[in-house]
Amino acid sequence: MIRFGTGGWRAVIGDGFTKQNIQILARALCGKMKDEGVAERGIVMGYDRRFLSKEAMQWAACVFAANGIRASLINKSCPTPLAMYYVERHGFPYGMMITASHNPAIYNGIKVFTAGGRDADEVQTREIEAYIDKVEEPVEEMEYAKAKAQGLIREIYPLNEYLDDLMKAVDMDAIRRSNLRVVLDPMYGVSETSLRTLLQTARCEVEVIHDRHDTLFGGKLPAPSAATLHMLQTCVTDGNYDIGIATDGDADRLGIIDDTGRFLHPNEILVLLYHYLKKYKSWQGPAVRNICTTHVLDRVAEAFGETCYEVPVGFKYISAKMNETDAVIGGESSGGLTVRGHIKGKDGIYAAMLLVEMIAASGQKLSELVENLEAEFGRIDMEERDYRFDQETKERISDILLAQRKLPELPFEVEKVSYLDGSKVYFKNGGWVIARFSGTEPLLRIFCEMPDPRDAADICRIYEGFLGVGRR
Repeated sequence: MIRFGTGGWRAVIGDGFTKQNIQILARALCGKMKDEGVAERGIVMGYDRRFLSKEAMQWAACVFAANGIRASLINKSCPTPLAMYYVERHGFPYGMMITASHNPAIYNGIKVFTAGGRDADEVQTREIEAYIDKVEEPVEEMEYAKAKAQGLIREIYPLNEYLDDLMKAVDMDAIRRSNLRVVLDPMYGVSETSLRTLLQTARCEVEVIHDRHDTLFGGKLPAPSAATLHMLQTCVTDGNYDIGIATDGDADRLGIIDDTGRFLHPNEILVLLYHYLKKYKSWQGPAVRNICTTHVLDRVAEAFGETCYEVPVGFKYISAKMNETDAVIGGESSGGLTVRGHIKGKDGIYAAMLLVEMIAASGQKLSELVENLEAEFGRIDMEERDYRFDQETKERISDILLAQRKLPELPFEVEKVSYLDGSKVYFKNGGWVIARFSGTEPLLRIFCEMPDPRDAADICRIYEGFLGVGRR
């Protein structure tokens, strides 16, 4: 079974992620492209540093070649934003990226992009799944060297084009004047070349950790969080650096350590950047966030006479709403965001450079910018908990929350309940809690944001008892 979640198709290597399934997916996309009359325009493909990523890209390319569809392969491991950028800038109808993003090392997967460099939306992924179900085996493939000789496989490396565009989008002169010191942690992923090049071009002093190729990601989850960035925190504080920047495995998400060594939650980063773009750069327009992201963003939008739109989890929903509303910024509490005028998907590299620009242009330390924002709009405190489950437990919880639509006894007055994505309760005091199933891992996730963080923890405990789950 090949089924898409909120971030593409992901599966355990050697179990669901196999050569057979990769080629079935590729053959399905061939059929879709031919039926849509776009096969002659070809496809772009990239890969990250995960085990079998490069081989998987080549296996898929050989299927496209056998079907007469030219595949342009980014022939070095690269950030997911680079692949999306190339699809958009060169007018390709489709693109593919071999990555499981921030999942554990035993996973790999494939993200599919559509015209404009967008994540394939739910309609597109359902259509691809329908084509998958009709694929007949064995899947025909062409030998790689033969396909390359016939021009059906083309090897490219468009990193400089992508970096040049980023340099135009960021105030490099302001950064050059600031003499900033930066620690970079690519988490054994693919951001090191891009970010080091950009930062050093802007005359920053750069220290890099965890830059070697390690398909096990140092034994840790390649997700930039408070739990995984202890070494980055130490480097920042011991070396008196201005900022620590981490990116996930495929560089579409980021994590930040401020000059005091404090981990900034992705919610804080999103709010900081929206405030910066509105106040310092005078950009006009609303913001977009997913249903699990801080409502402090709504307060900032309201202060500038703007609206903050709420969408389901999945960056395809954020990019679609940004396009619809001409929003300045869109993001999610897991660390992904993008800005108007850039690609239609998450880009941790661009976001990192905007943060560096913000420090330079404001003339303030990152910690000071956070303190000023908190003083004006309030502190962001969110409780986040994950729970693993078996199929029986998932069905039981789904029945309680989504079919029967039951809620536990809650100690705060409820304003409304939404079932846009999972079950979300909005309290009259401005707080909220949501319980939903992850679209990328077998997890139940509970997020709660309250004016008092102790109340957020209490509500999560109430949900644990109500649903009969324990923390992993």
